[in-house]
Amino acid sequence: MAAAPSPSVPACGDLPAAVSAFADAFVDFAVSGIFFPATSPPSPSPPPPPTTPTTFLPSPSRLVAIGDLHGDLPKSLSALRLAGLVPPSSSPDSSPSASASWAAGPTLAVQLGDILDRGGDELRLLYLLRRLALSAEARGGAFLPILGNHEVMNVSGDFRFATPQGLQEFSAWAGWYRAGLAIKRRCGEHLDPQPRNPFLGVPKSFPGVKPEFWDGMRSRLAALRPDGPIARRFLADLPTVLVVGDSVFVHGGLLEANVEYGLERINAEVSQWIRGEGGDNGRAPEYVRGRDAVVWLRRFSDGFNCDCKRLEGVLGMIPGARRMVMGHTIQTVGINAVCSAQAVRVDVGLSRGCGNGLPEVLEINAGGAEVRVITTPPSEAWMYRKQEVEKVAAAVTEKTGEVKDGLALLVRESHGLKEVGVKA
Repeated sequence: MAAAPSPSVPACGDLPAAVSAFADAFVDFAVSGIFFPATSPPSPSPPPPPTTPTTFLPSPSRLVAIGDLHGDLPKSLSALRLAGLVPPSSSPDSSPSASASWAAGPTLAVQLGDILDRGGDELRLLYLLRRLALSAEARGGAFLPILGNHEVMNVSGDFRFATPQGLQEFSAWAGWYRAGLAIKRRCGEHLDPQPRNPFLGVPKSFPGVKPEFWDGMRSRLAALRPDGPIARRFLADLPTVLVVGDSVFVHGGLLEANVEYGLERINAEVSQWIRGEGGDNGRAPEYVRGRDAVVWLRRFSDGFNCDCKRLEGVLGMIPGARRMVMGHTIQTVGINAVCSAQAVRVDVGLSRGCGNGLPEVLEINAGGAEVRVITTPPSEAWMYRKQEVEKVAAAVTEKTGEVKDGLALLVRESHGLKEVGVKA
């Protein structure tokens, strides 16, 4: 009589889930150099339904805000270290996983969007920030990016601000992702659900774009279109608007109609769009498109003459809100505030693709009562000297909404504003 199988030996029916988990880990490490912790044993069961992005959170003991990152991993790590969120660069372990290890205890950090475009480290940055968020959660803190206009543009298939290096990174990702699909298909019909090929139906040529960029364009479109594997995994659960205590975080800004529509409703509907619930080619919701959209608005971030009365009225519609913290518009003088500190602007043009600005972060303590700017020490500041940005009349700028065929690379902006405080 045959002996019963040992309970310590996996049955054949368990192998498809294990193979799928191995393939995912293989692709993650090949693309980013990062392993993600296993949250539960591999299971053939369908994944749980997606959750709606967080909209409201209470004040933490320490709150940090970081502006636009734009595909620049080294400069992003400089900002994360400046805020004390990750170990210092002098740490003996400088691996990608060590750089994604949370070092800030109960701190809650918000990143104001625009992770994508203008640089060549977009995917590695997405992976690092997601791994950092998991590490923060395990150590009693939180790291919460929100969506910017460049995330919306890329999910919409608008790649005007992608760089050749960024396209190459997506081409490499596509190669590893196809290898992962091939591993999963070894399980044949035993794998449930069956892996979806995101490249099906994606064009192979792009008129107006040089042929050497076609593979990168195709890979980027497959990864980031609604329900694409990168869009679903890294962007779909990010909020568009986040209220933490008395601070409202939004990439561009809010107007009365946005608050009346409902901040939770905006977050839920943008998330549904990114997950592809409107179809692979579904159009972005109206309130993330156009000059006055929540990810495009500049009324409270551009120049000195902001409509402070209107801003006060918008904040008055959100219970307990005292300030609106925004990215999107580069502040060449660094993080600053106007309208009696009700409008705080934190986009310092950090990325080398749009200014190579001095790393700075915003810190809010004592339940919102203490607000300060942490800036790069003078011993390091010389590396990021603020530069006057040249005005090129023929350049395509997202601010004016002009468009040209192909890729519009490394567009720069300049806005000089008043600084509110610096810690040396």
